[in-house]
This record gives sequence, C-alpha cells and structure tokens, in this order.
Amino acid sequence: MQIALTVNGHSLDLAAEPGERLSTALRAAGLTGLKEGCLEGECGACTVLLEGRPVCSCLMLAAQAEGRAVETVEGLAAAGPSDLQAAFVREGAVQCGYCTPGMVMAAEGLLRANPDPSEAEIRQAIAGNICRCTGYVAILRAIAATAATRRARQGAAAC
Repeated sequence: MQIALTVNGHSLDLAAEPGERLSTALRAAGLTGLKEGCLEGECGACTVLLEGRPVCSCLMLAAQAEGRAVETVEGLAAAGPSDLQAAFVREGAVQCGYCTPGMVMAAEGLLRANPDPSEAEIRQAIAGNICRCTGYVAILRAIAATAATRRARQGAAAC
C-alpha cells in the first residue's frame, strides 16, 4: 500500500505493508536515523515528531500517518547539525549514539512546546528514552543549554 504523508517538510509516498510499523516503513524509505530498539515503546530510540509531538514510531502503524506531518532526526539536520544536536556533542551527551536520535527528537518536541523548561520538565520529556551510556547528566545539560541559547536568541531578535 502507498501512504501519502509529509516527512521533514516534503511530500512522500511511503510504501508499507498492511500492519507495518511506521518506524519500519521510514527506515525502509532510507530514513535510518531513527532506530528500532525494543519495538514495544519502552526505549524511545524510534521517537519522531508527529504533528510536532514526540511519538514512538514503533507503536504506530504506517497507515496511521496518512496525511500527517512526520519529522525525523534527518529533518533537524537538513542544513547541518541543529543547535540541539550540536549541544549534545558539545556536552558529551553522545556516546554509543543508539539512543541519540530518539533523545534529540523528544527534546526537540519539548523545546518547541516549552521554550523554558525546568529540569523536572526536561526529565519528564525524556523519561521514555533509555540511555545506557551517558547517565543522563550530559543529556540534561545539552537540552538546558539549548533552551537557554534559544531564549537568548529570541530575546535578541525581539529588540
């Protein structure tokens, strides 16, 4: 079956089998930034933004994305690493890298919805993403630093 949706701002006809997961269909279409970890919605490695909200793409059927907007980690890096991705590198929040795409997408969803999150809100936003390497401290720093930088940029633009 063909599923028409928007991926990273571009129209895409996604080929998918009936019952196929969105994560699997996106990876088959060449969008391999998202990872398929647990396939049960527990690890967050497959997180994408659906209509701007973070979702585990392994829990969605590809057909459920029909006519909707999906953003993957590749969409954030279309013109080079995003500020959030750069902060992950700068803060040492990237080690094995398996969780990173999902973690970045969960954080991006948070920062778009809440440009001034508290540490508790950041922790809540990434609670569905498992990282076995970093211990989360560097990830928290990267997200907080990005929020602060974006707020400063917004403030400067408002003047």
